[in-house]
This record gives sequence, C-alpha cells and structure tokens, in this order.
Amino acid sequence: MSYDQILSDKVKMVKPSGIRKFFDLASEMEGVISLGVGEPDFDTPYSVRQAGIRSLEQGRTYYTANNGLMELREGISRYLQRRFSLSYAPKDEILVTVGGSEAIDIGVRALVNPGDEVIIPQPSFVCYEPIVQLCGGVPVIIETKVEDEFRLTAKDLKEKITSKTKLLILPFPNNPTGAIMRREDLEEIAQVLRGTDICVLSDEIYAELTYGGVKHTSIAQLDDMWERTLLVGGFSKSYAMTGWRLGYVCAPAPIVAQIKKIHQFAIMCAPTTSQYAAIEAINNCDEEIEAMRDEYDARRRFIVDAFNKMGLDCFSPRGAFYVFPCIKSTGLSSAAFCEQLLQAKKIAVVPGDAFGACGEGYLRVSYCYSIKHLKKAVEKIGEFIRELG
Repeated sequence: MSYDQILSDKVKMVKPSGIRKFFDLASEMEGVISLGVGEPDFDTPYSVRQAGIRSLEQGRTYYTANNGLMELREGISRYLQRRFSLSYAPKDEILVTVGGSEAIDIGVRALVNPGDEVIIPQPSFVCYEPIVQLCGGVPVIIETKVEDEFRLTAKDLKEKITSKTKLLILPFPNNPTGAIMRREDLEEIAQVLRGTDICVLSDEIYAELTYGGVKHTSIAQLDDMWERTLLVGGFSKSYAMTGWRLGYVCAPAPIVAQIKKIHQFAIMCAPTTSQYAAIEAINNCDEEIEAMRDEYDARRRFIVDAFNKMGLDCFSPRGAFYVFPCIKSTGLSSAAFCEQLLQAKKIAVVPGDAFGACGEGYLRVSYCYSIKHLKKAVEKIGEFIRELG
C-alpha cells in the first residue's frame, strides 16, 4: 500500500508545527531549562479546582448542551459585558469549545470556501495558516514590523484586500511578539473594513494580559464591527487552565448557528467537568487575574531589560507573556541559534520563523516562569552570546 497515494493532499501540504518540531529535540536532553512553553506556571485557582472536583463528586459527568452549559454561557456574557462592554446573548451568540483552538478552527471552517482569501498578520500563532489551507482557502500574509511595534496597519491591510478577501485574522494581544492593538489602531482597521463584507476572527485569548496601563480593546466594540466579528476567548491563559481545554466563540446568531453544526458533528460538547470549573472562574476570579497579571508584568520588565543589556534588541511587549528579541546581530539564523543554544547551554527557546517567515532573525521567549528560573536562563543565554564573540 502506498500511503502517499491514500493520504489527503491538503493534509500532506501542511507543515508540522515549528514549535513542536524544535521541542522534540529538547525532549531528548536531560536538564534543559525551558523558556519555550506558552503555559502559565501558576496553579489553576483553588476555588476553580474545587468546583471541578465537586462536579465529579456530584456525578455531573454527562454531556451538556452542544453550545455548553447555559450557566457558563450566562457567565461569559456577564464577563464580556463588565470587562469589555460587549453584549452577547447566552442562548444563541455564545458557543463553548474545546479550547480557543477549536473555536478558531470551526470559526474559519464556517466562513471560508475554497479559493477565499484570508488575511493573516505574521508573526502570529502557528495554527491560522494551516487551518485556512485545510479549508481550501488562500492565506494572504501581512508581515508586521518592529518599527510599527508589530501592529497591523491600515495601510498594509488595504493593500492586501481583493475581491476574494473573505476574512481577516486579528491575533492581538499577539503570540509571539506581545504586540497589542490600541483603540485608535483598531479604528483605522475598522475604517478599511466598513462597507465591505469582510469578516474578522479576533483571537483575544490574551485579552486580560495587557500592561503599562493599556486596557484591551476588542474590535467588536467599534461601530459596525460587532456584526462582522467572531470573538475567540478562553480560560487557558488568564485563569491558568490550559489542561482543562476550554474556550468559546462569540458571534452573531446566524454565524454561531453554522459554527454549532461543525461542533455538533466533530465534538458534541466541551468537557463537562471543565465547564463547571469555568463557571467558578468567570464569576469569581477577577482578583486572581489581576494578581497573575501583576506578576507577569514584573517578569516582562526583567526579561526585556536582560536581553537589551546582553546586546539583543528586544521590543517591549504590551500584551501576552512573550518577548521577541532580535538575534540578527549574531549572524545566526533563528533555527541555528536555538539549536546551538540548546546544545551548548541546555536552554530551550523557539525560533522566530516558526511563526511565519518574517519571524526569521528573532526568538520567541516565554516569561511564564518564576524570576529565579528566568535569571538562571538569561545568565546562560548571556554566556552563549559572549562565547559567540
């Protein structure tokens, strides 16, 4: 049997994740200090864990409604209203998903036909481009630049729009750069989109993690944008609930109705235990969010300063929990730098080109780790830089 003949051409076309490819190398070594994983080092808040345990003890282990528990959807609705002044009806404008990743996947699949163009700013998270390709869509890449603080500009967006443009992916706060879009930036993007039928998938999984006194703005808050926006959120990052695998997508009811069909046939419903835990998180854990954000902010300032002092220019991020230092001065490619750093100092970071070709010459470094952990890692990175000469 020829597996090359029987496997899907679309799936074969998709490249494996550049993140996982690199960490396969790291997993084979002992004593590696990792700055690569985008996962909070905090425990899930105690009351949230207890809510999940109680649901199990009470025998709440059955399927929920496809859209998720109504109590959770009501909690999400109240949360979005109080934190971001957004209004979504729990009944038919909110769907609970298996992490933000499923929300992105089924959101794109519900909109994109073969040949439709989807605009994707890069560097950005690794899943957007392959999901578009699997739908038969055409990824159209916009390379964001450090001189623009890695923000999407209205000028660059306008230049990429054609008669085939169906969707704009808006991944801010951004993984891997930590860039954010301020309200005035989004107003300029909205002005380009008004009068078109282009939709927006706004990945706001890091919405709670912004720094320097800048509060996150959703493009759905702006005039004429709510009706064209699919808002993706979740519990992994802000509530330290990565392993619970819970997210959500919010959109106008006609869009959610189509997304729901994909979710019904592919998933059925999100994990029941996780949903009961999330009810506690979204109703009662705003203070925990604030405490974790304050700690991330201290780590952010430390690591940006450390990279700049060792001679690697590092843009000061305003969101998420990553920095994106430039290593072009070393003369090494991103992959070569990471591989040599891993071999020489047992420090694992992610090559910038894993997040798009324009990430070449950069590293993604996560600061989801204690200051003690970060200090040890940057000390060894500094040694590596000095040894390069």
